[in-house]
Amino acid sequence: MTTRAAIEGVLSQKVLAVVGASQNPKKFGNAAYKELKAKGYRVLAVNPNAATIENDPCYTSLRDLPEKVNGMVVVTQPAITEQVVREAAELGIHNIWLQQGAESPEAVQFCQEHGLNVVTGECIIMYQAHPAFPHSLHKFVKHAFGGKPH
Repeated sequence: MTTRAAIEGVLSQKVLAVVGASQNPKKFGNAAYKELKAKGYRVLAVNPNAATIENDPCYTSLRDLPEKVNGMVVVTQPAITEQVVREAAELGIHNIWLQQGAESPEAVQFCQEHGLNVVTGECIIMYQAHPAFPHSLHKFVKHAFGGKPH
């Protein structure tokens, strides 16, 4: 179960890599990238199949980032996520948000065994102030029925 401290660990980062950022505006990797950028995070897109995301440079891997980051949001297929968390550990990236659908038991276990701060089972957009629809509705419903997103 994800703790509030784990969530705050990721959200407190000023720079976040978005692994699996997408050029397709209909994909969550694009929505997450845009939303985090709009909320004031410095976001660095990582996708080996794109040169740019939203007119910003996109990097092929975490190793190619132009600066050190200590937080990332992962929006990839679970098999890829397992590789990404291993790379993150090697690079000293300690705060990892595995977006719903990206996590796998192996990736989560790896993060836990290596002392990485990992968030699973949560949508990062719901934790942003004033998210756009439909995330605003999801945030309202979660709050109304017992969850407490920020």
